[in-house]
This record gives sequence, structure tokens and C-alpha cells, in this order.
Amino acid sequence: MVKLTKLFHEFFESEKAGGLILVFVTVISLILANSEFQKGYIHFWHYDIAGHSLVHWINDGLMMIFFLLIGLELEREIYAGELTSARQAALPIFGALGGMLVPAGIFLVLNFGKATQSGTGIPMATDIAFAIGILSLLGNKVPVSLKIFLTALAVIDDLGAIIVIAIFYTSSLSVLNLGIAIGILGVLGILNRLKIHNLIPYLIGGAFAWYFMLQSGVHATITGVLLAFVIPFGDGGEKSPSYILQHFLHKPVAFIILPLFALANTCIAIGGDWISNLGTSDSLGIIAGLVIGKPLGILLFSFVAVLLGIAVLPDDLKWKNILGAGMLGGIGFTMSIFITLLAFDNESIIDNAKMAILVASAIAGIIGFITLKLTLNKTVSGSESENQE
Repeated sequence: MVKLTKLFHEFFESEKAGGLILVFVTVISLILANSEFQKGYIHFWHYDIAGHSLVHWINDGLMMIFFLLIGLELEREIYAGELTSARQAALPIFGALGGMLVPAGIFLVLNFGKATQSGTGIPMATDIAFAIGILSLLGNKVPVSLKIFLTALAVIDDLGAIIVIAIFYTSSLSVLNLGIAIGILGVLGILNRLKIHNLIPYLIGGAFAWYFMLQSGVHATITGVLLAFVIPFGDGGEKSPSYILQHFLHKPVAFIILPLFALANTCIAIGGDWISNLGTSDSLGIIAGLVIGKPLGILLFSFVAVLLGIAVLPDDLKWKNILGAGMLGGIGFTMSIFITLLAFDNESIIDNAKMAILVASAIAGIIGFITLKLTLNKTVSGSESENQE
């Protein structure tokens, strides 16, 4: 029987609650941005602090902590979780690969040669918190293996999005600052090898690495993932630095950082022509990529991996369950909005893309929920508590 580690369960639970909070704050933000408080509310997020707007500090600063948590979870999956063996890892890896390539291909077909072509990375992303939040609404109908598959797929998906950001959304590059940032992370890696487990030098070094990465032109949030892999993992136990930091970050990320990101980036003044704007090539690319491309890519690539004997489908799952999970993968939200801000400069295009992301994520979430509700068994044999370590 598949077991859930204590930390995975904690990660899943925090993301579940965080996803439901994201729904709430997004609705509140949209209401305020289209009320009599519109001007003051939108201006608040653009208030200047030390030469940068508040939304800029959230997107380039606080989101680094979110990516650090993603990196720590990915590290744990590799060393002690779903990605420890090749056959275990193959299903979510191939699923994530299909869930990135097919949506990107759909968007590119609709936008090739246009000014909006730079948005190709937008429908590649999956929002972990939202996807897990919707999955959790199904209660004990959800097999442990499906929770693990969706979580691992979303984490790998986010890693793919981070790689895309690093490669395709770096406008200018300062080799000196990039070298300093990498040098700092290298020193922290040496401290790791020397078995120095005190978290303080890693956190201080990480802050300096973030600053120099920011000055280099490479998006600074990349530092979060890189920092995660130089923090000592040890035996992965409750006393290891990686475990301690991941445990500490769950609640601040789920209940403070991601809600702040959602509030700051969904304060969209909705015009009367917003529905017609969903018919533009970039909006159609985002919606088709997330709603159709995501589940199609995840299902197709997962099926091929199993067909070739590279991966194995867990005994308690059926392909229609993978399809439902793939639909939840179409909830782009946080990462899709994040890439939108890097892809476009025009505020009108950005707002249109955000609306397309919100619409697509809502459609994907509703269809995914209904599909899983109809295809999963009424209850899962054995209580979830019995599956936990």
C-alpha cells in the first residue's frame, strides 16, 4: 500500500487550504478592482518602496520564497519520494512533459510570428495550490497514488516553467552578477559537503545570491530553486535542515505569500469588451492550451510511457482518473500569471492574458472536478491515516 510521508501530507494539506484561500482572495481582488475603490486599490499595489512598486517586491522578492519551497519539495521527491526510482518517476515526468509541450504547441500555432508569440510559456504551467485545493474537495474518494501523481506532476511542471523562465525570459545578461550569484551558491554547496547544517549561513548566502541574480538579468526567483538544492538534505529526517525549512515555509507561503501574489496580480479593471478580448489569438492560445492541451498532453505522454514499459500505472488508478488529474493540471493561475508578467510589456495585453488565465483555470477546475467525481470510487479502501508514516 502506498504510504504518505508526514512532510508530504503536510505539504498537501497546506497547498489544499492555500488553494481555497486563493479562490477567495482572487474574487475579493476582482470585486475591489471594479468597485468605487478601484483607483485607490490599484494604486496601492503600485506604491513605490525603495524605487520599486509593491507588486514588484512581491513578484521578484517574496515569490523567491515560494520557489524555494517548490525546490525543497522537488528535492524531497527525488531523494525520498515519488521520484526516487526511474519507474516511479517516469509517469509524472512524462505527464508533466506532455502537459508543457502540447499546450505550448497549441499557443505557438495560434500566435506564431505575432507580437504575442512570447507568451508561449503561459499555458505550460500548473498551479499546485489550486489543483490540490480542487482535488481535496473530493475527500476520501481520492486514492493516495492520485494525490502523489498530481503533486509530483505539478512540482515537475513548475520546475519546467522555471527552466523556461531562465532560458527564454532573460532579456539582458550581466555575466559578472550572474557569476557572483552562482559563486555564492557554489560556496553554500561546499558548506553542504562539509556537513555544516546550521541554516543561518544558507539563508544569508541565499539572500545575497538573490540580489546578484536580480542584478544579472536572470529572473531572481530562480535563486529559490537553486538554493533548495544546496541546503543539506541529510537523511531527510525531522532534524535535517531541508526538512526544518520546508516545514517552516508551508504556512507562510500558503497563507501569506501566494494570497498576496493573487491580490496584487488580479486587481484587473474589467472593461465591457472583456468577452470579445477572449477571442484574440493570445487569449485563445491560453484557453485552448490550458483547457485542451494540458489534459491531452498529460494523458497522451503518460499513456505512451506506460505502453513503452518506461512507466507503470498504479493499480488503483484508471486512465480516466489520469485524464481528470490532467484537467486539474490546466489550472495555470499563479505560474501562468507569473510568466505573463515576464512575457509582455503592454498592460492591455497583460490584463487580457490574465482574464484568459482566470477563465481557463475556472473551466479546467470545474471540468476536472466533475470528471474525477464521476470516475473515482465512492470511497478509498482503508483510511488515509493508515497510509501515513
